Amino acid sequence: MDDSGAILCHISSLKDMLDQVNEEIEANIQVTREIESEIVRCTEFEAALAAKESDLTKSLHLSNFDLNSLLSVANDSRKSVELLEEELCCLRNKREETLKRMNDKREQFTVKCVEFQREIDKAENDEVVKLLAERDFLENEISLLEQKNHSLQNSMVAFIEEVLQDLHESNSALDVEIRNGNHENEKLLKDIDDLKTTLLSSFHHC
Repeated sequence: MDDSGAILCHISSLKDMLDQVNEEIEANIQVTREIESEIVRCTEFEAALAAKESDLTKSLHLSNFDLNSLLSVANDSRKSVELLEEELCCLRNKREETLKRMNDKREQFTVKCVEFQREIDKAENDEVVKLLAERDFLENEISLLEQKNHSLQNSMVAFIEEVLQDLHESNSALDVEIRNGNHENEKLLKDIDDLKTTLLSSFHHC
């Protein structure tokens, strides 16, 4: 009878141990399921981060392309401004040379007119009157030509200065766009670095 009780007690003890082992197995199975679920979640998160990184990389390439285009346009505009400034300088020099030649010719003409006037004082005739009329006509023509030339030169200078001003303003706008593009690129690079940091952090947690 004592042996039966001992056997039953031992069986009960073994059953308790088996129940404890089964509980631990169930707990381990539950932990395994949670780990598998966490692995799936990490995998999905990794895929989402990779897609986001791909989108940001594409945006960065597009921004770099736009920035390079803006830089090319800015360089072309600067070259155009330099050429126009050179042409404007040449036009100014030519205008000064033209005015100098006209002044020299005017002085020569005045000297000749004075000399001719002296001759008229000695002997006036119809030919002299005709020559004086021609002189007056030529002086008027020269004055009109000078006025037209001066107006034309002023118009050309004003037009070129206006074009230069527009180009300077365009260059200023392009510089602003370039600075904005650089800022966007820096922001995209920071976002990519943040994503990489987050991805590495999630891998370490997994």
